[in-house]
Amino acid sequence: MTSSSSPASPSPFEELLPATRRAVLHRIAVEQAERRAPSLVAAVVRDGRMVWSGSRTSVDGHGPDADVQYRIGSITKTFTAVLVLKLRDEGLLDLGDPLEKHLPGTAAGGATITQLLSHTAGLAAESPAPWWERTPGGLRPELADVLGDQPQLHPAGRLHHYSNPGYTLLGSLVEAVRGVPWEEALRTEILEPLGLDRTTTQPVHPHAGGWAVHPWADVLLSEPSEDLGLMAPAGQLWSTAADLCRFAVFLAEGDERVLSAESVAEMRTPAVAPEAGGWDGGYGLGLQLARSDDRELAGHTGSLPGFVAGLWVSVADGVAAVALANATSGPMCGTLAADLVRIVAEAEPRFPEPWRPLPEADEQLLALTGPWYWGTAAYGLRLTADRGVALEPLRGTGRSSRFKAAADGTWVGLDGYYRGETLRAVRRPDGSVSHLDLGSFVFTREPYGPEATAVPGGVDPEGWRGI
Repeated sequence: MTSSSSPASPSPFEELLPATRRAVLHRIAVEQAERRAPSLVAAVVRDGRMVWSGSRTSVDGHGPDADVQYRIGSITKTFTAVLVLKLRDEGLLDLGDPLEKHLPGTAAGGATITQLLSHTAGLAAESPAPWWERTPGGLRPELADVLGDQPQLHPAGRLHHYSNPGYTLLGSLVEAVRGVPWEEALRTEILEPLGLDRTTTQPVHPHAGGWAVHPWADVLLSEPSEDLGLMAPAGQLWSTAADLCRFAVFLAEGDERVLSAESVAEMRTPAVAPEAGGWDGGYGLGLQLARSDDRELAGHTGSLPGFVAGLWVSVADGVAAVALANATSGPMCGTLAADLVRIVAEAEPRFPEPWRPLPEADEQLLALTGPWYWGTAAYGLRLTADRGVALEPLRGTGRSSRFKAAADGTWVGLDGYYRGETLRAVRRPDGSVSHLDLGSFVFTREPYGPEATAVPGGVDPEGWRGI
Protein backbone atom coordinates (compact mmCIF):
# COMPACT_ATOMS: atom_id res chain seq x y z
CA MET A 1 0.00 0.00 0.00
CA THR A 2 3.02 2.25 -0.02
CA SER A 3 2.77 5.41 -2.07
CA SER A 4 5.77 6.83 -3.87
CA SER A 5 7.12 10.26 -3.03
CA SER A 6 4.57 12.96 -3.66
CA PRO A 7 4.85 14.87 -6.95
CA ALA A 8 4.79 18.63 -7.11
CA SER A 9 1.08 18.58 -7.96
CA PRO A 10 -1.49 16.00 -6.81
CA SER A 11 -1.90 12.98 -9.05
CA PRO A 12 -5.42 12.58 -10.49
CA PHE A 13 -5.39 9.07 -9.00
CA GLU A 14 -4.93 10.25 -5.41
CA GLU A 15 -8.67 10.84 -4.99
CA LEU A 16 -11.57 8.55 -5.80
CA LEU A 17 -13.44 9.19 -9.02
CA PRO A 18 -16.89 10.82 -8.66
CA ALA A 19 -18.72 7.58 -9.55
CA THR A 20 -16.71 5.65 -6.97
CA ARG A 21 -17.34 8.29 -4.31
CA ARG A 22 -21.06 8.05 -4.97
CA ALA A 23 -20.94 4.24 -4.80
CA VAL A 24 -19.22 4.13 -1.42
CA LEU A 25 -21.43 6.89 -0.01
CA HIS A 26 -24.51 5.02 -1.23
CA ARG A 27 -23.25 1.83 0.43
CA ILE A 28 -22.86 3.47 3.85
CA ALA A 29 -26.18 5.29 3.44
CA VAL A 30 -27.94 1.97 2.87
CA GLU A 31 -26.19 0.43 5.87
CA GLN A 32 -27.12 3.29 8.19
CA ALA A 33 -30.75 3.37 7.03
CA GLU A 34 -31.49 -0.35 6.82
CA ARG A 35 -29.50 -1.36 9.90
CA ARG A 36 -30.77 1.64 11.90
CA ALA A 37 -27.48 3.09 13.12
CA PRO A 38 -27.73 6.32 15.13
CA SER A 39 -24.57 7.35 13.27
CA LEU A 40 -22.00 5.71 11.05
CA VAL A 41 -18.66 6.87 9.73
CA ALA A 42 -16.40 5.13 7.21
CA ALA A 43 -13.16 5.79 5.39
CA VAL A 44 -11.06 4.27 2.61
CA VAL A 45 -7.27 4.08 2.29
CA ARG A 46 -5.50 3.59 -1.01
CA ASP A 47 -1.75 3.37 -1.57
CA GLY A 48 -0.88 4.58 1.90
CA ARG A 49 -3.27 7.51 2.37
CA MET A 50 -6.90 8.13 3.21
CA VAL A 51 -8.68 9.01 -0.04
CA TRP A 52 -12.29 9.18 1.15
CA SER A 53 -14.38 9.44 4.29
CA GLY A 54 -18.09 9.86 4.76
CA SER A 55 -20.82 9.54 7.34
CA ARG A 56 -24.54 9.29 7.90
CA THR A 57 -26.45 10.25 11.02
CA SER A 58 -29.99 10.17 12.39
CA VAL A 59 -29.54 13.65 13.86
CA ASP A 60 -30.16 16.75 11.78
CA GLY A 61 -27.10 18.83 11.03
CA HIS A 62 -23.44 17.98 10.72
CA GLY A 63 -22.67 14.26 10.89
CA PRO A 64 -19.55 12.75 12.45
CA ASP A 65 -16.30 13.05 10.55
CA ALA A 66 -13.18 10.90 10.46
CA ASP A 67 -11.87 12.59 13.63
CA VAL A 68 -14.80 11.61 15.88
CA GLN A 69 -14.04 8.79 18.31
CA TYR A 70 -15.99 5.55 18.48
CA ARG A 71 -15.26 2.56 20.67
CA ILE A 72 -13.56 -0.14 18.58
CA GLY A 73 -13.91 -3.20 20.83
CA SER A 74 -11.86 -6.20 19.75
CA ILE A 75 -9.80 -4.27 17.20
CA THR A 76 -7.91 -3.50 20.43
CA LYS A 77 -6.64 -7.09 20.31
CA THR A 78 -4.61 -6.32 17.19
CA PHE A 79 -2.82 -3.51 19.04
CA THR A 80 -2.05 -5.90 21.90
CA ALA A 81 -0.73 -8.48 19.45
CA VAL A 82 1.61 -5.87 17.96
CA LEU A 83 3.05 -5.21 21.42
CA VAL A 84 3.71 -8.93 21.89
CA LEU A 85 5.37 -9.29 18.46
CA LYS A 86 7.52 -6.28 19.31
CA LEU A 87 8.75 -8.03 22.45
CA ARG A 88 9.55 -11.08 20.34
CA ASP A 89 11.47 -9.01 17.78
CA GLU A 90 13.53 -7.49 20.60
CA GLY A 91 14.48 -10.97 21.80
CA LEU A 92 12.63 -10.65 25.12
CA LEU A 93 10.47 -13.71 24.50
CA ASP A 94 9.79 -16.45 21.99
CA LEU A 95 6.32 -17.10 20.62
CA GLY A 96 6.77 -20.76 21.47
CA ASP A 97 7.37 -19.96 25.14
CA PRO A 98 4.73 -21.11 27.62
CA LEU A 99 3.01 -18.20 29.33
CA GLU A 100 4.31 -19.50 32.66
CA LYS A 101 7.87 -18.61 31.68
CA HIS A 102 7.11 -14.88 31.70
CA LEU A 103 3.87 -14.62 33.68
CA PRO A 104 3.91 -17.30 36.38
CA GLY A 105 1.02 -18.24 38.61
CA THR A 106 -1.93 -18.20 36.22
CA ALA A 107 -4.24 -21.13 35.61
CA ALA A 108 -3.29 -21.06 31.92
CA GLY A 109 0.49 -21.06 32.20
CA GLY A 110 0.95 -24.08 29.93
CA ALA A 111 -0.48 -22.28 26.90
CA THR A 112 2.11 -20.89 24.52
CA ILE A 113 2.20 -17.26 23.46
CA THR A 114 1.38 -18.28 19.88
CA GLN A 115 -1.68 -20.17 21.10
CA LEU A 116 -2.90 -17.13 23.01
CA LEU A 117 -2.33 -14.85 20.02
CA SER A 118 -4.19 -17.18 17.65
CA HIS A 119 -7.01 -18.17 20.05
CA THR A 120 -5.92 -21.80 20.16
CA ALA A 121 -5.07 -22.00 23.88
CA GLY A 122 -8.43 -23.65 24.60
CA LEU A 123 -9.52 -20.91 27.00
CA ALA A 124 -13.11 -19.86 27.60
CA ALA A 125 -14.54 -17.19 25.32
CA GLU A 126 -15.61 -14.92 28.17
CA SER A 127 -14.82 -14.22 31.81
CA PRO A 128 -17.17 -15.51 34.53
CA ALA A 129 -20.36 -13.58 35.27
CA PRO A 130 -21.32 -10.79 35.55
CA TRP A 131 -21.18 -9.85 31.83
CA TRP A 132 -17.76 -8.20 31.63
CA GLU A 133 -18.58 -5.74 28.83
CA ARG A 134 -21.32 -4.02 30.87
CA THR A 135 -19.73 -4.07 34.32
CA PRO A 136 -16.76 -2.20 35.82
CA GLY A 137 -13.38 -3.88 35.46
CA GLY A 138 -12.90 -3.36 39.21
CA LEU A 139 -15.14 -6.38 39.74
CA ARG A 140 -12.29 -8.51 38.33
CA PRO A 141 -9.19 -7.13 40.09
CA GLU A 142 -7.04 -10.27 39.63
CA LEU A 143 -6.32 -12.57 36.69
CA ALA A 144 -7.98 -15.37 38.65
CA ASP A 145 -11.21 -13.33 38.52
CA VAL A 146 -10.89 -13.07 34.73
CA LEU A 147 -10.11 -16.75 34.20
CA GLY A 148 -12.55 -18.24 36.72
CA ASP A 149 -12.62 -21.77 38.11
CA GLN A 150 -12.64 -23.47 34.69
CA PRO A 151 -10.54 -21.40 32.28
CA GLN A 152 -9.62 -24.35 30.04
CA LEU A 153 -12.49 -25.65 27.91
CA HIS A 154 -10.49 -27.41 25.18
CA PRO A 155 -7.04 -29.00 24.87
CA ALA A 156 -4.48 -26.35 23.98
CA GLY A 157 -3.48 -26.26 20.33
CA ARG A 158 -6.33 -28.43 19.05
CA LEU A 159 -8.82 -25.91 17.68
CA HIS A 160 -9.59 -22.23 17.28
CA HIS A 161 -11.82 -20.92 20.07
CA TYR A 162 -12.00 -17.14 20.39
CA SER A 163 -11.03 -16.01 23.89
CA ASN A 164 -11.25 -12.56 25.46
CA PRO A 165 -9.49 -13.77 28.65
CA GLY A 166 -6.64 -14.98 26.44
CA TYR A 167 -5.91 -11.42 25.35
CA THR A 168 -6.24 -10.24 28.93
CA LEU A 169 -3.36 -12.61 29.69
CA LEU A 170 -1.37 -11.18 26.77
CA GLY A 171 -1.85 -7.67 28.13
CA SER A 172 -0.58 -8.81 31.51
CA LEU A 173 2.32 -10.53 29.74
CA VAL A 174 3.28 -7.21 28.14
CA GLU A 175 3.21 -5.54 31.54
CA ALA A 176 5.31 -8.29 33.13
CA VAL A 177 8.00 -8.21 30.45
CA ARG A 178 8.04 -4.44 29.87
CA GLY A 179 7.65 -3.47 33.51
CA VAL A 180 5.11 -0.76 32.64
CA PRO A 181 1.29 -0.76 32.40
CA TRP A 182 -0.23 -2.03 29.14
CA GLU A 183 -1.67 1.41 28.46
CA GLU A 184 1.76 3.05 28.73
CA ALA A 185 3.41 0.49 26.47
CA LEU A 186 0.60 0.96 23.95
CA ARG A 187 0.99 4.74 23.94
CA THR A 188 4.78 4.92 23.73
CA GLU A 189 5.41 1.93 21.45
CA ILE A 190 2.50 2.12 18.96
CA LEU A 191 0.27 5.18 19.22
CA GLU A 192 2.96 7.88 19.40
CA PRO A 193 5.29 6.41 16.72
CA LEU A 194 2.40 5.93 14.27
CA GLY A 195 0.82 9.32 15.02
CA LEU A 196 -2.42 7.83 16.36
CA ASP A 197 -3.10 10.72 18.71
CA ARG A 198 -6.88 10.20 18.61
CA THR A 199 -6.68 6.59 19.82
CA THR A 200 -7.11 6.43 23.60
CA THR A 201 -8.23 4.15 26.40
CA GLN A 202 -10.86 6.65 27.54
CA PRO A 203 -13.13 8.75 25.29
CA VAL A 204 -11.84 12.20 24.37
CA HIS A 205 -14.14 14.84 22.84
CA PRO A 206 -15.43 14.74 20.15
CA HIS A 207 -16.74 11.21 20.56
CA ALA A 208 -19.94 9.36 19.82
CA GLY A 209 -22.26 8.11 22.55
CA GLY A 210 -23.18 4.44 22.62
CA TRP A 211 -26.78 3.41 21.94
CA ALA A 212 -28.93 0.32 21.78
CA VAL A 213 -31.69 0.37 19.17
CA HIS A 214 -34.91 -1.44 20.10
CA PRO A 215 -35.33 -4.54 17.91
CA TRP A 216 -39.04 -3.90 17.23
CA ALA A 217 -39.31 -0.11 17.41
CA ASP A 218 -37.32 2.91 16.27
CA VAL A 219 -36.36 4.02 19.78
CA LEU A 220 -33.01 4.25 21.58
CA LEU A 221 -31.53 3.30 24.93
CA SER A 222 -28.23 4.71 26.17
CA GLU A 223 -25.54 2.08 26.79
CA PRO A 224 -23.02 2.28 29.66
CA SER A 225 -19.34 2.79 28.87
CA GLU A 226 -17.27 0.84 31.37
CA ASP A 227 -13.54 0.82 32.05
CA LEU A 228 -12.65 -2.84 31.47
CA GLY A 229 -9.75 -2.92 33.92
CA LEU A 230 -7.56 -6.00 33.41
CA MET A 231 -9.58 -6.88 30.31
CA ALA A 232 -8.68 -3.62 28.58
CA PRO A 233 -6.17 -5.33 26.20
CA ALA A 234 -9.11 -7.31 24.77
CA GLY A 235 -11.40 -4.39 23.92
CA GLN A 236 -10.89 -1.06 25.69
CA LEU A 237 -9.82 1.35 22.93
CA TRP A 238 -11.56 4.34 21.40
CA SER A 239 -10.39 5.52 17.99
CA THR A 240 -11.35 7.37 14.84
CA ALA A 241 -11.71 6.44 11.20
CA ALA A 242 -8.65 8.56 10.37
CA ASP A 243 -6.47 6.91 13.03
CA LEU A 244 -7.59 3.44 12.01
CA CYS A 245 -6.73 4.27 8.41
CA ARG A 246 -3.17 5.01 9.55
CA PHE A 247 -3.16 1.76 11.49
CA ALA A 248 -4.38 -0.10 8.39
CA VAL A 249 -1.41 1.23 6.42
CA PHE A 250 0.87 -0.06 9.18
CA LEU A 251 -0.78 -3.50 9.04
CA ALA A 252 -0.03 -3.64 5.32
CA GLU A 253 3.47 -2.17 5.25
CA GLY A 254 4.94 -2.27 8.74
CA ASP A 255 6.95 0.56 10.23
CA GLU A 256 10.48 0.03 11.52
CA ARG A 257 9.69 2.19 14.56
CA VAL A 258 7.13 -0.40 15.64
CA LEU A 259 7.28 -3.66 13.63
CA SER A 260 9.00 -4.58 10.39
CA ALA A 261 7.09 -5.42 7.24
CA GLU A 262 8.17 -9.03 7.73
CA SER A 263 6.66 -9.17 11.23
CA VAL A 264 3.30 -7.67 10.21
CA ALA A 265 3.24 -10.15 7.30
CA GLU A 266 3.68 -12.88 9.93
CA MET A 267 0.65 -11.49 11.75
CA ARG A 268 -1.35 -11.77 8.51
CA THR A 269 -0.29 -15.39 7.96
CA PRO A 270 -2.92 -17.99 8.90
CA ALA A 271 -2.05 -19.62 12.21
CA VAL A 272 -5.18 -21.73 12.40
CA ALA A 273 -8.45 -22.44 10.61
CA PRO A 274 -11.62 -21.03 12.22
CA GLU A 275 -13.86 -23.03 14.51
CA ALA A 276 -16.84 -24.79 12.94
CA GLY A 277 -19.52 -22.28 12.08
CA GLY A 278 -17.04 -19.40 12.27
CA TRP A 279 -16.29 -16.73 9.71
CA ASP A 280 -15.21 -17.61 6.18
CA GLY A 281 -11.52 -17.32 6.84
CA GLY A 282 -9.06 -17.95 9.63
CA TYR A 283 -6.95 -16.20 12.22
CA GLY A 284 -3.34 -15.11 12.20
CA LEU A 285 -1.54 -13.52 15.15
CA GLY A 286 -4.00 -10.92 16.38
CA LEU A 287 -5.65 -10.55 12.97
CA GLN A 288 -8.79 -12.05 11.52
CA LEU A 289 -8.34 -13.32 7.97
CA ALA A 290 -11.14 -13.55 5.43
CA ARG A 291 -11.75 -14.25 1.77
CA SER A 292 -14.37 -12.08 0.12
CA ASP A 293 -15.05 -12.26 -3.62
CA ASP A 294 -11.69 -14.07 -4.06
CA ARG A 295 -10.01 -11.17 -2.29
CA GLU A 296 -7.79 -11.91 0.72
CA LEU A 297 -8.49 -9.57 3.64
CA ALA A 298 -6.74 -9.10 6.97
CA GLY A 299 -8.05 -7.00 9.83
CA HIS A 300 -10.43 -7.24 12.75
CA THR A 301 -13.97 -6.53 13.77
CA GLY A 302 -15.04 -5.25 17.14
CA SER A 303 -18.06 -4.64 19.32
CA LEU A 304 -18.88 -3.44 22.81
CA PRO A 305 -22.26 -2.31 24.14
CA GLY A 306 -23.19 0.74 22.08
CA PHE A 307 -20.58 0.28 19.33
CA VAL A 308 -19.56 -1.90 16.39
CA ALA A 309 -16.45 -1.54 14.23
CA GLY A 310 -14.70 -3.13 11.27
CA LEU A 311 -11.29 -2.76 9.62
CA TRP A 312 -10.12 -4.73 6.57
CA VAL A 313 -6.96 -4.50 4.48
CA SER A 314 -6.39 -5.95 1.01
CA VAL A 315 -2.63 -5.84 0.59
CA ALA A 316 -2.82 -7.02 -3.02
CA ASP A 317 -5.15 -4.17 -3.99
CA GLY A 318 -3.45 -1.53 -1.86
CA VAL A 319 -6.88 -0.71 -0.39
CA ALA A 320 -8.21 -0.72 3.18
CA ALA A 321 -11.48 0.43 4.71
CA VAL A 322 -12.80 1.28 8.17
CA ALA A 323 -16.41 1.44 9.34
CA LEU A 324 -17.61 2.58 12.79
CA ALA A 325 -21.14 2.85 14.21
CA ASN A 326 -22.65 3.63 17.61
CA ALA A 327 -25.21 0.85 17.99
CA THR A 328 -24.95 -2.32 20.06
CA SER A 329 -26.14 -4.43 17.14
CA GLY A 330 -27.59 -3.95 13.68
CA PRO A 331 -24.86 -2.34 11.56
CA MET A 332 -22.58 -4.96 10.01
CA CYS A 333 -19.39 -2.90 10.07
CA GLY A 334 -17.13 -5.80 9.14
CA THR A 335 -19.21 -6.59 6.06
CA LEU A 336 -19.48 -2.90 5.25
CA ALA A 337 -15.70 -2.37 5.41
CA ALA A 338 -15.15 -5.41 3.16
CA ASP A 339 -17.70 -4.05 0.68
CA LEU A 340 -15.97 -0.66 0.59
CA VAL A 341 -12.66 -2.37 -0.21
CA ARG A 342 -14.35 -4.33 -3.01
CA ILE A 343 -16.12 -1.31 -4.50
CA VAL A 344 -12.94 0.74 -4.71
CA ALA A 345 -10.70 -2.12 -5.85
CA GLU A 346 -13.09 -3.12 -8.63
CA ALA A 347 -14.05 0.38 -9.76
CA GLU A 348 -10.48 1.67 -9.76
CA PRO A 349 -8.13 -1.31 -10.03
CA ARG A 350 -4.56 -0.83 -8.97
CA PHE A 351 -2.00 0.02 -11.64
CA PRO A 352 0.86 -2.49 -11.67
CA GLU A 353 4.35 -1.21 -11.09
CA PRO A 354 6.20 -0.60 -14.37
CA TRP A 355 8.33 -3.52 -15.49
CA ARG A 356 12.01 -2.83 -14.98
CA PRO A 357 15.03 -5.02 -15.71
CA LEU A 358 17.10 -6.32 -12.83
CA PRO A 359 19.97 -4.03 -11.81
CA GLU A 360 22.59 -6.62 -12.78
CA ALA A 361 23.01 -9.77 -14.86
CA ASP A 362 24.67 -12.45 -12.77
CA GLU A 363 25.90 -15.19 -15.13
CA GLN A 364 25.86 -17.89 -12.45
CA LEU A 365 22.27 -17.09 -11.54
CA LEU A 366 21.21 -16.86 -15.18
CA ALA A 367 22.66 -20.34 -15.75
CA LEU A 368 20.18 -21.72 -13.22
CA THR A 369 17.10 -20.35 -14.95
CA GLY A 370 14.82 -22.30 -17.23
CA PRO A 371 13.27 -25.77 -17.05
CA TRP A 372 13.96 -28.28 -14.27
CA TYR A 373 12.32 -31.63 -13.65
CA TRP A 374 11.13 -33.17 -10.41
CA GLY A 375 10.82 -36.70 -11.69
CA THR A 376 8.72 -36.11 -14.82
CA ALA A 377 7.03 -32.90 -13.62
CA ALA A 378 8.31 -29.84 -15.48
CA TYR A 379 9.13 -26.70 -13.49
CA GLY A 380 10.54 -23.33 -14.49
CA LEU A 381 13.05 -21.38 -12.41
CA ARG A 382 13.22 -17.63 -12.93
CA LEU A 383 15.07 -14.81 -11.22
CA THR A 384 13.31 -12.22 -9.08
CA ALA A 385 14.48 -9.10 -7.30
CA ASP A 386 17.35 -9.11 -4.81
CA ARG A 387 18.84 -12.32 -6.20
CA GLY A 388 15.71 -14.28 -5.31
CA VAL A 389 14.14 -16.99 -7.46
CA ALA A 390 10.70 -18.42 -8.15
CA LEU A 391 9.95 -22.05 -8.98
CA GLU A 392 6.68 -22.72 -10.78
CA PRO A 393 5.09 -25.71 -12.55
CA LEU A 394 5.10 -25.31 -16.34
CA ARG A 395 1.97 -27.37 -16.92
CA GLY A 396 -1.14 -27.89 -14.86
CA THR A 397 -1.15 -27.39 -11.11
CA GLY A 398 1.70 -28.01 -8.73
CA ARG A 399 3.71 -26.60 -5.91
CA SER A 400 5.03 -23.14 -6.64
CA SER A 401 6.99 -20.90 -4.30
CA ARG A 402 9.09 -17.79 -4.20
CA PHE A 403 12.47 -17.91 -2.51
CA LYS A 404 14.66 -15.22 -0.99
CA ALA A 405 18.44 -15.36 -1.24
CA ALA A 406 20.38 -16.36 1.88
CA ALA A 407 23.91 -15.26 2.71
CA ASP A 408 25.34 -18.76 2.17
CA GLY A 409 24.25 -18.93 -1.48
CA THR A 410 21.06 -20.91 -0.83
CA TRP A 411 17.44 -19.72 -0.97
CA VAL A 412 14.66 -19.92 1.61
CA GLY A 413 11.01 -20.44 0.64
CA LEU A 414 8.66 -17.51 1.23
CA ASP A 415 5.27 -19.05 0.54
CA GLY A 416 3.32 -22.10 -0.50
CA TYR A 417 4.35 -25.69 0.20
CA TYR A 418 8.02 -24.74 0.40
CA ARG A 419 7.68 -21.89 2.92
CA GLY A 420 10.79 -22.01 5.11
CA GLU A 421 12.40 -24.84 3.10
CA THR A 422 15.92 -24.48 1.69
CA LEU A 423 16.68 -24.59 -2.03
CA ARG A 424 20.32 -25.14 -3.00
CA ALA A 425 22.23 -25.70 -6.21
CA VAL A 426 24.40 -28.80 -5.81
CA ARG A 427 27.60 -28.55 -7.82
CA ARG A 428 30.00 -31.14 -9.24
CA PRO A 429 33.73 -31.00 -8.48
CA ASP A 430 34.28 -28.91 -11.63
CA GLY A 431 31.78 -26.29 -10.41
CA SER A 432 28.97 -27.14 -12.83
CA VAL A 433 25.50 -27.64 -11.39
CA SER A 434 24.45 -31.26 -10.97
CA HIS A 435 20.93 -30.64 -9.66
CA LEU A 436 18.77 -28.56 -7.37
CA ASP A 437 17.98 -29.86 -3.90
CA LEU A 438 14.74 -28.58 -2.38
CA GLY A 439 14.03 -30.09 1.01
CA SER A 440 15.59 -33.36 -0.25
CA PHE A 441 13.61 -33.29 -3.52
CA VAL A 442 15.92 -33.51 -6.53
CA PHE A 443 15.34 -31.33 -9.60
CA THR A 444 17.35 -32.26 -12.71
CA ARG A 445 17.77 -30.66 -16.13
CA GLU A 446 16.26 -33.69 -17.85
CA PRO A 447 13.45 -35.96 -16.70
CA TYR A 448 15.38 -39.00 -15.44
CA GLY A 449 18.14 -38.32 -17.94
CA PRO A 450 21.29 -40.44 -18.26
CA GLU A 451 23.23 -37.98 -16.08
CA ALA A 452 20.62 -37.93 -13.33
CA THR A 453 22.91 -39.76 -10.93
CA ALA A 454 21.66 -37.67 -8.01
CA VAL A 455 18.16 -39.17 -8.24
CA PRO A 456 17.64 -41.52 -5.28
CA GLY A 457 17.24 -45.10 -6.42
CA GLY A 458 19.13 -44.38 -9.64
CA VAL A 459 17.84 -44.34 -13.21
CA ASP A 460 17.18 -47.45 -15.31
CA PRO A 461 20.27 -47.75 -17.56
CA GLU A 462 18.07 -48.80 -20.50
CA GLY A 463 16.54 -45.31 -20.44
CA TRP A 464 13.25 -44.26 -21.95
CA ARG A 465 11.62 -46.76 -24.33
CA GLY A 466 8.39 -47.51 -26.07
CA ILE A 467 6.12 -50.47 -25.55
